[in-house]
Amino acid sequence: MRTLVVTQNITADGSIEMLGDWFDPQGQADQTGLVEVRRQDSHSDAFLTGRHTFEALRSYWPQQSEDPTGITAYLNDVPKYVVSSVISDPQWQNTTVLSGDAVQQVRALKDQQGQDIVITGSISLCHTLIEARLVDEYRLFVYPVVQGRGRRLFPDGFELARLRLLESRTFGDIAYLRYAAA
Repeated sequence: MRTLVVTQNITADGSIEMLGDWFDPQGQADQTGLVEVRRQDSHSDAFLTGRHTFEALRSYWPQQSEDPTGITAYLNDVPKYVVSSVISDPQWQNTTVLSGDAVQQVRALKDQQGQDIVITGSISLCHTLIEARLVDEYRLFVYPVVQGRGRRLFPDGFELARLRLLESRTFGDIAYLRYAAA
């Protein structure tokens, strides 16, 4: 069974919704945290996303020709799965549209042989998968920013008795926390 990993950039006050300019993926080229992101990419062979995040990624990354981060190459090459009842033609190479029940579709992906399945952004889809208890691991890059608003990683009212810390490091002023769902 594959591991479903939620990887999020998150503010110190817990927001994953990027309402300000606190996160710039292209600005990471010289940060040591990028090495960790690339390492994680090498252990993932599936990128899962919701429609809104997919459309935002598709409108930006494939057009990048000078990308020192390697994110463009990774996103173009990795098998992508977009959960959507609206998209029929994803218009991005290596993309499969999952148009049925998201929980059943992701459960089927997890049952396949392979490496990690990573989901990032896609707040509504993350909430659905978290509530269905399909998420195995959380990888959080915590930015020293208090946004004071925005949607959170965990849905309102959702409780997990405890997460198990697997790893913690810092990259400059960014904390990286890796947890297993208990």
